[in-house]
Amino acid sequence: MKKFDYGLETERLVIRPLREDDFKNWFNQFENRLPSQHRYDKGKMDMSECTDKWFNNLVAKHQELGLNDTAYVFGVFRKNGGTHLGMVDFSTLARNEFQWGRIGYTIHNQFFRKGYGKEAVKGALSIAFNDLKYHRIEAHINMDNTASISLAECVGMKFECVREGFIYEFGDWTDHKVFYINSKNS
Repeated sequence: MKKFDYGLETERLVIRPLREDDFKNWFNQFENRLPSQHRYDKGKMDMSECTDKWFNNLVAKHQELGLNDTAYVFGVFRKNGGTHLGMVDFSTLARNEFQWGRIGYTIHNQFFRKGYGKEAVKGALSIAFNDLKYHRIEAHINMDNTASISLAECVGMKFECVREGFIYEFGDWTDHKVFYINSKNS
């Protein structure tokens, strides 16, 4: 069976698709999350439905999305010890003459403020441009999500605009700041 298997190592991290044998590591880090640190941090989550079988289906779904060029989901692991730290994902917005995608990222809150987010996003952008062949990557960020805005700026993304009423969340259409980076700028 064909698989999408792009990935890379940075100084401290391994960025790669999840595998079925990641279940216990992945599950344990969700279980070890701290209470929510801010509005955009889910904190502790109900993991009761997350069985081995559920996780294997998730891994298969991630593979299907990648093989269909719909989305690419990467686990972020500490190189030393292999601890699961979080995720980075890309969604394809348009191909052909655009080669345009969107990035999302999350680090488990017990690992906040250690530079893992910045290192993971920088590494993942390298995969996006060199392996996935995107030209433009955007981050769509809530107006008051200062941590995410700071991370986008730290990795060289530029503020482009505010899209009003852009994403339906929290029971309403919310405004988002759009940051972008092009392959020639990375």
